Amino acid sequence: MAIRNFTEANLTREVIRRLEGTPDPRLKQVMGKLVKHLHAFVRDANPTWEEWMAGIQFLTKSGQMCDDKRQEFILVSDTLGVSMLVDLLNYGRNRGATESTVLGPFFVEKAPEFPLGGNIARDLKGGELCVVTGSVASGGKRVPGALLEVWQAGADGFYDVQKNEGVHLRGRLRADAKGEFWFLCALPAHYPVPTDGPVGRMLKATGRHPMRPPHLHFIIQAPRYKKLVTHLFVKGGKYLESDAVFGVKESLVVDFKRVASQEHAAKYGVTAPFRKVHYDFVLVPERAAAVRKKPAKKRRSG
Repeated sequence: MAIRNFTEANLTREVIRRLEGTPDPRLKQVMGKLVKHLHAFVRDANPTWEEWMAGIQFLTKSGQMCDDKRQEFILVSDTLGVSMLVDLLNYGRNRGATESTVLGPFFVEKAPEFPLGGNIARDLKGGELCVVTGSVASGGKRVPGALLEVWQAGADGFYDVQKNEGVHLRGRLRADAKGEFWFLCALPAHYPVPTDGPVGRMLKATGRHPMRPPHLHFIIQAPRYKKLVTHLFVKGGKYLESDAVFGVKESLVVDFKRVASQEHAAKYGVTAPFRKVHYDFVLVPERAAAVRKKPAKKRRSG
């Protein structure tokens, strides 16, 4: 029987009851848990009407900041640690595989494709040239033709989409028949997440800094393997211990070495000095990613 007189004790049950006709079982499950935990949060925090409206305005303004070049809601998720929690639950720590991390709010679909050895940096603008080499493998075998999408902020701390100066410091390339790749970019620099919106005001109000350590973004894909979203962080870079989006993992912190040898530079068609980093990525096969632990059977007492 439907309830007419709602109390703190019965309101949550009634809202969940009204979801019983949801045709999609997963949607029904997710919505039920959302209502349960959202109501529990309100009971715990006990906000005033003014505080609740301030929260609604925060979400409203976050949505208003979103467009095809910026995703403020991803930034909300990132800075509250939710993105990393979703990442940990979905990708987890697969033994022997490269660890994943957050996507970030400035990924752009269909970036230009570069040949191996191509330079994604149209200009360095005060940064240092960097040679990136590596391979893609899984289960001890190389993955030929894997697609790599790479992007980064410039030395000034901004992504190309923030400056409206055309495509810069991002691109796509494919590993060769041996699963190897190399390309040129700028040495990543530390930078702040955007602070001109609701997230910036939230960070300031909670006494947090908005900085991210220097890193290079990667998405790596190949048929029959789980998509890998990850970064390479610059060893010794600032803010590794306090990344504003909680994205640092020790296995992803690598040395971008300074190379002064002109002979070594000639191998890559560059001039010394330059920076060089090498990383061997390891993917998770789709079949392995699909395996989920079965819940343990309950023992009968007696």
